Amino acid sequence: MAMNKQEHAQWSSSFGFVLAAVGSAVGLGNIWKFPYMVGESGGSAFVIAYLFCIALVGFPILVAEWLIGRRGQKNPVNTFADVAASEGKSRSWGIVGASGILGGFLILSFYSVIGGWALNYITKIASGEFAGQDGDAVGATFDAMLASAGTLTIWHTVFMVLTAIIVGMGVTGGIEKTAKVLMPLLGLILFVIVGYNVMNGGFGEAVAYLFAPDLSKLTADVMLAALGHAFFTLSIGMGIMIAYGSYLGREVNLLKTARTVVILDTVIALAAGLAIFPIIFSNGLDPASGPGLIFVSLPIAFGSMGAGTIIGTLFFLLITFAAITSSISLLEPTVEFLEERTSMSRTVSTIVASIVIWLLGIAALLSFNLWADFTIMGNGVFDALDKLTSKFILPLTGLAAIIFLGWQMDQRGIQQELGLSNGTWTLWQIISKFVAPIAVVIVFVTTLMD
Repeated sequence: MAMNKQEHAQWSSSFGFVLAAVGSAVGLGNIWKFPYMVGESGGSAFVIAYLFCIALVGFPILVAEWLIGRRGQKNPVNTFADVAASEGKSRSWGIVGASGILGGFLILSFYSVIGGWALNYITKIASGEFAGQDGDAVGATFDAMLASAGTLTIWHTVFMVLTAIIVGMGVTGGIEKTAKVLMPLLGLILFVIVGYNVMNGGFGEAVAYLFAPDLSKLTADVMLAALGHAFFTLSIGMGIMIAYGSYLGREVNLLKTARTVVILDTVIALAAGLAIFPIIFSNGLDPASGPGLIFVSLPIAFGSMGAGTIIGTLFFLLITFAAITSSISLLEPTVEFLEERTSMSRTVSTIVASIVIWLLGIAALLSFNLWADFTIMGNGVFDALDKLTSKFILPLTGLAAIIFLGWQMDQRGIQQELGLSNGTWTLWQIISKFVAPIAVVIVFVTTLMD
């Protein structure tokens, strides 16, 4: 039973909420994964597909999760159960909220490990460790980091402590205040790096690579990759946006706010491409080098280019800021749940949740070294957690949320809450009831067949 120890927190302003939501969305998925997915999937063809899919899938599910969260004003489990009961449906819908919380919990355990890599690389780049090194030397440095359980544990711990401190300070005093500081800094760093690239070669080639349409590369595989990334990049299916929505007041226009978040999220993802690809092209590196693009390819470039130490340090600060604004959102649903469903204070809830996640993260990082031979259905702990969340928990939770909104809730009340005219409402119904759910099912089934 929810204990309701205090009045439910609220965002202090719509601006703060937008920055927090954008901060959650703009994580490693945008700064790290999006550029290498572009590189692997044919450049501009992937960008076109991504923009199309995020409008038809990401946007409506984002609105659905906010609306459900705002209706419930509680943690994701109680929110789904209470909203379902108010609609005359079974409180068993609370399972969807529990699934989202579990997804965020599991993701943060290995996400924190990657965040630790970024923190470690700030010190490596700033100290000039990569100066003059070739690809083999940089690759060996990355491999040595992964092979050291002690190094990974230290940086994973530092990253989790930073995350816990921010979340423990509360919604407005911690999450919102951090977003108001880190998101402008993130934008400023992106601007500086892109500006540097404009002046130092490779920029025109990068623009063409990202934006010149090449429809011949728009294959079914590219569309599916874009659809999957559009779904995951907005932090949906993790309980995050339900939790963030629970702190929203009725005065916030959900559609306009979602449009702002989607636009900013996409702009930052594209700007990240303009920060990365000119450096890649001007140094003769491979844009399709996969996950190693950030931690292997770019350090080679930073080690050989003018002002490489400064630009490289700024870049990994950018990666770290993006990771932290996402990690605090991943921790929040679990903390909100513990705070409301137990006698623990927010501080204690944060400490308990963080320790358990930290321990699971230790198991994940050990899969790169001491536990390399231990597998779960053929995967190490790190990869098993990644696949469990990305292939099962996130798509199924997001699918359930949009089905709940479109097929279980009173539609007239939703139309009034979203402020849609009859014509626009018809379009919304088509997308939310049919297009978005079908698209998620396609992604889910296809990824299971891989």
